[in-house]
Amino acid sequence: MSSNSIELKIENNIAYITLNRPEVFNSFNREMALRLQQVLDDCETNPEVRAIVLTGNGKAFCAGQDLKEVTSPELNPGFKKILEEHYNPIITRIRSIKKPIVAAVNGVAAGAGANIALACDIVVAHEKVSFIQAFSLIGLIPDSAGTFFLPRLIGFQKASALAMLGDKISAEEAEKMGMIYKVTALDDFEKEVGKLAFKLAQMPTLALGKIKEAFNQSLTNNLEQQLALESKLQIEAAQTEDYAEGVSAFIEKRQPNFKGK
Repeated sequence: MSSNSIELKIENNIAYITLNRPEVFNSFNREMALRLQQVLDDCETNPEVRAIVLTGNGKAFCAGQDLKEVTSPELNPGFKKILEEHYNPIITRIRSIKKPIVAAVNGVAAGAGANIALACDIVVAHEKVSFIQAFSLIGLIPDSAGTFFLPRLIGFQKASALAMLGDKISAEEAEKMGMIYKVTALDDFEKEVGKLAFKLAQMPTLALGKIKEAFNQSLTNNLEQQLALESKLQIEAAQTEDYAEGVSAFIEKRQPNFKGK
């Protein structure tokens, strides 16, 4: 599948994935959704990639579903196909890839666009960004795991209100309520995202993947199951080359040189 709706650049072990339909605020059609899945798969298997940044071109991060697609009889794939073949596989990939994924929210994140960002491991936005659960405003419910992650991030009461009322939330508000990791000044945004991604790409990649796996399973495990999982993953992490390097660097009082192995 060849498409310019998704741009991919790999630099310093970082994969920069950019949603590239700025003329429609990077809203998803079928082509872009399938292409994003393909690019995420490529990043998962590429040993050169040790961190992933997901962002958008133009004024928006992502405005969610392209309504032109669902209101045009000749284009409309139907909601069953859109959810089961577009958004659900994207969310599953974001959570299952054992590499850190940063959502660099460069503009409005609405509907599925907001929830795709919130599914990422770390969300950074600049001060002019807003988030909106726009679904109820057109008679729909949050999808793309919005009903799963949002109440876990900000609590049941806040999540219910945002989903039902469709309030627009500023980046500053999102940070205060724990929806996102950090908000930056507009002028510092690209620099801060670059610094964060570079730091992640230099860290022990296998350990970060195991952290992600542990957090994923914590959403459904009880305490006993989670303790058992921590033991299993910690034993695995202790067998990596990066663990040996980290301990040596600590003892020798130097910066570690992790290889992601």
